[in-house]
Amino acid sequence: MAFLWLLSCWALLGTALSCGVPAITPVVSGLSRIVNGEEAVPGSWPWQVSLQDKTGFHFCGGSLISERWVVTAAHCGVTTSDRVVAGVFDKSATNDKDAQVLKISQVFKNPSYNSVSINNDITLVKLSTSATFNEKVSAVCLPSASDDFPAGKLCVTTGWGLTNPKNSNTPDRLQQAALPIVSSTQCKKSWGSSVTSKMICAGANGVSSCSGDSGGPLVCQKDGAWNLVGIVSWGSSSCSTSTPAVYARVTELVSWVQQILAAN
Repeated sequence: MAFLWLLSCWALLGTALSCGVPAITPVVSGLSRIVNGEEAVPGSWPWQVSLQDKTGFHFCGGSLISERWVVTAAHCGVTTSDRVVAGVFDKSATNDKDAQVLKISQVFKNPSYNSVSINNDITLVKLSTSATFNEKVSAVCLPSASDDFPAGKLCVTTGWGLTNPKNSNTPDRLQQAALPIVSSTQCKKSWGSSVTSKMICAGANGVSSCSGDSGGPLVCQKDGAWNLVGIVSWGSSSCSTSTPAVYARVTELVSWVQQILAAN
């Protein structure tokens, strides 16, 4: 009996520690910006966080990679006076019992980030207190540097960014959109030499990330788990759904991430 109890404990521990496997399964039509996106199933993207200033204004997205660490974009300009809100679906719900409002202890902006070229657009945020992982809050997997996510692979981006670039009101409920990876060669037809090896492109299929989605995830499935492949970085000022959006390429930046995590 004790042996069975131990086995069940190990099973629970394994479930709690596994990244990239939401307890609440995402439902994505077509896998279907987040212009022309759709509302997510509440809790189905449990690593998605809202970065908010001290007034509660949402300015960027981010992704939990552990209980104490969030990945976002360097261009978001996060400071320790901002806050991270995890477990939220409707960001306007002030009494959401699932929401975890977390203070920031340290911000690590990639030292090679270039604000002109938007190259190396990644920041790591260390939380003052750990997020409590549960059904609606858990981590996304980090890919390895050698992982390949080829052109045409259908992935998903999520966020509370504009759903209409002509309307300044962002949606309260988390939006999702499925979009294919676009090859660097194809992406450069739209953006030329602005696209570097530290960037990955996706979209141009009738959906797009938009303002307010910045810093949020582009995730692709590998071996049944969602991996953080891109960080919403830049793109068309009009959030064109026929032009690929550009994301920080996590496989090219993950070695820096691991160095920061190991040292802190």
